Amino acid sequence: MTSTLGIDLGSSPRTTVIRELDPLAADGPCLDLRHHNERSDVPALVAALRALVPSADEVAGYSVEACVAAMRDLGMFLGSIKRHGPEPLPLVPEVLPVLLELGRRTDMVPRDTVHHYTNWNPTGGRQRMYTGDIQEAYLQESVRMVFPHLREALELAERLSGAEVADAKFAALTEELTGHVEAMVSAIDMVVAKVSPEFFARGLRAYFEEITLDGRVLLGPAAAQVPLWLIDQAIWAADNSEPEYEEFLRDSVPYSLPRWRELYDRWTGVPSVVTRLVEAYGDDPDGAERRMPGLRPSTEALARLLRVIIVFRGRHLGIARKAYDADLRLYPVGSGGASVDLLRQIIDLTRATARLTRRPAPSAAAHAERRSA
Repeated sequence: MTSTLGIDLGSSPRTTVIRELDPLAADGPCLDLRHHNERSDVPALVAALRALVPSADEVAGYSVEACVAAMRDLGMFLGSIKRHGPEPLPLVPEVLPVLLELGRRTDMVPRDTVHHYTNWNPTGGRQRMYTGDIQEAYLQESVRMVFPHLREALELAERLSGAEVADAKFAALTEELTGHVEAMVSAIDMVVAKVSPEFFARGLRAYFEEITLDGRVLLGPAAAQVPLWLIDQAIWAADNSEPEYEEFLRDSVPYSLPRWRELYDRWTGVPSVVTRLVEAYGDDPDGAERRMPGLRPSTEALARLLRVIIVFRGRHLGIARKAYDADLRLYPVGSGGASVDLLRQIIDLTRATARLTRRPAPSAAAHAERRSA
């Protein structure tokens, strides 16, 4: 699983290296950041960010992994400053060329993403947090749990996208993919159990606000950057979606890892897995299953996968409804730009797609032909 850089920043060994790195000597300042946030001390945050900004020569000497770690730590201060009101770049303009270079070196957007905030974040005493609240730690851990499964799931989806739907291995690949999505359900269940809607809506959400950087509005770390939607794209959304969801996907893609952006491009504009399954059945389902015995196991496996995705999305919708309730919320939409209405629409689309995986009824002509035979 490589990128245009020739390395996989999402792999377990790379992730371990990134977590251990502290190229800006930011361990201490990142601990102090929690106290600055508690006091809404913007001058202290600005001073700390200014002190962390590396020189161009220092950045030139960084490995790609060090560039990721540097972006992670600068991003904590960008989000903190914006949380208390001002845009951070006008206050610390010298950070702009550094952010642009770090983005170029890592082939990612020139600010921190959910990958930096969770998967590339150290654990234990060095963990970067905005608040230091245990609920924030649980939220970070829930996403950290998801990424290894998501990474494997996307590679399985890539294999499915090229597999014949009636091939015996298709059902086995789909079952394996379903297992990884089930792990995502477990992670979101932990959020439901450990993170209150009040804490997220009023304590944490504000740290994930967008910032303006070199004339470009960039979203903060967001759940939308954990791309279950990319599995959607391969399985059904490439040709069974709606304009609003398609626009949301296009807006979310830039915040993904390079390899995942490649997969999105590959799966866009080609028949989805579900479409290929429906086409394989044609107008004579019984005849199709006689000719292709593997078709029914593939259909049943795909239906199970979609049911698990629906369960995950249902849990997510439940969290979002509470966190963005009109009496509780400080913001009308999620940090990734998705509204509760869009989340509901995505569930409806997934359910509609799941109905397509039910064994098609024989056409009237096929039924009459069998009777006459």
